[in-house]
Amino acid sequence: MRVREYHAPRWSEPIIHELSTRGERGFVPPGAEPKIKAKVGPAEGFVPEAMRRRKPPGLPELSQAQVLRHYLRLSQMTLGMETDIDIGVGTCTMKYSPKINEELAAMIMDVHPLQPEETIQGILEMAYEFGDVFLREISGMDAFTFQPPGGSAGCYNNALMMRRYHRDNGEPERDAVVTTIFSHPCDAATPATAGFKVITLYPDPETGLPDTEALKEAVGPRTAGCFITNPEDTGIFNRSIDEWTGIVHDAGGLCSYDQANANAILGVTRAREAGFDMLFFNLHKTFSSPHGSSGPGSAAIGVTGELEEYLPVPVIVKRDGVYSLDYDRPRSIGKVRDFMGNLQVVVRSYAWCMAMGARGLREAAEVSMINNQYLVEKVRKIRGASLPFRGRRLDQARWSLEKLKEETGVGVGDVNRRIVDYGVQSMFTSHHPWLVPEPFTPEPCETYSKADIDYWCAVLERVCEEAYRDPELVKTAPHNSSNHRLTFDGFDDPGRWAMSWRAYKRKRGKD
Repeated sequence: MRVREYHAPRWSEPIIHELSTRGERGFVPPGAEPKIKAKVGPAEGFVPEAMRRRKPPGLPELSQAQVLRHYLRLSQMTLGMETDIDIGVGTCTMKYSPKINEELAAMIMDVHPLQPEETIQGILEMAYEFGDVFLREISGMDAFTFQPPGGSAGCYNNALMMRRYHRDNGEPERDAVVTTIFSHPCDAATPATAGFKVITLYPDPETGLPDTEALKEAVGPRTAGCFITNPEDTGIFNRSIDEWTGIVHDAGGLCSYDQANANAILGVTRAREAGFDMLFFNLHKTFSSPHGSSGPGSAAIGVTGELEEYLPVPVIVKRDGVYSLDYDRPRSIGKVRDFMGNLQVVVRSYAWCMAMGARGLREAAEVSMINNQYLVEKVRKIRGASLPFRGRRLDQARWSLEKLKEETGVGVGDVNRRIVDYGVQSMFTSHHPWLVPEPFTPEPCETYSKADIDYWCAVLERVCEEAYRDPELVKTAPHNSSNHRLTFDGFDDPGRWAMSWRAYKRKRGKD
């Protein structure tokens, strides 16, 4: 396949505050009508004196045309779903989100979180139905919440519920959890943050999966539960997962399923039959809402009936056909997010499932698996690439460029920067630690066509060929991107970076 020519535009674009001109306007809001003024009175009367601003906020002042040009220029320097093929993002499932769903999500922007419940019955119904109908059927769990804003927050939510459950059952001494090295790092980090000791199981050198006998040795009277990803981040599915959950249950623990990426098993396997007590889905991955790094995320938490009372408040309930927010939950872990979470993500996901239907969701999983098997066979033929461990990959595969590095001195970081020169988003390597040397983890979900996969593989093959022919060409990449090379030394220096315009001005003596 012919690799396309590509060159990114580059703009020396200032910060939008630096483009500001005092008094310039892109939009002038309408004034209050006389009747409203007469009835309500001055607006400042609603703000206590001590809380009133002494001077206007430092917002940029620009015309509409200036704003449009500014963000258009920034977008031209960015590779994303609209401009390239994001197969290489790996465990984050960058699939296409239908634009009609953006319009639907925008319909709730005028809903205020403090509105009376009777005025937001529609959005409450959508959120309730999505959990009570769709996700219950997909997972087998009994109750859901959408409060956590992303997978790691969802995993932490589950750790808090697990801790509270054991304390309520008179077993506070259960302070250890088990995870695996190829589960997402949050499956170790969040239980640790919640106060648990973490036991991490390492893989069998042949299969890439932790040994069941090692799990039996790891559990005991102090076991609170396990936190595990399946398929693992290598893409290999643990077929003994029901035996694993049984071992943990026999030891008195609970099982939390990290299903942030469930793209290849929708309608194929369910958490209930695998023996899990709780889980989280990332709606901004599997369920076709843009990824959390590109917009707000949402982790859908599902639990069995035994754990429902521990869900964070408020929980959306339905009584006599009326939807309401239930705060009266004495055993709840409390609030983990303002109001009801990022409901615009729920609306997108609800719309996607309604459009797909049960048959469509199953087809999405099947196409994802077919795409991955096709990509595996293509990459397997690329010189310098290898696939550690045995086992059939479902939705992704963790490859190694160790051989390429040994033979050419070109590593995955170099390859990652060079593929950008062909208009392909830099690929995800691996979560740490890198047990697979020089790793990369492509995931061709159902969004991508055969032609997309062929092009992505053609780019990777071209770059690997370049590494053998002219290593310096790859090592000095990117050459056609908007930015040549990033230096990371300033990221560790709080005196140099600024997280806000106010801090930026202060650090440069402009305030």
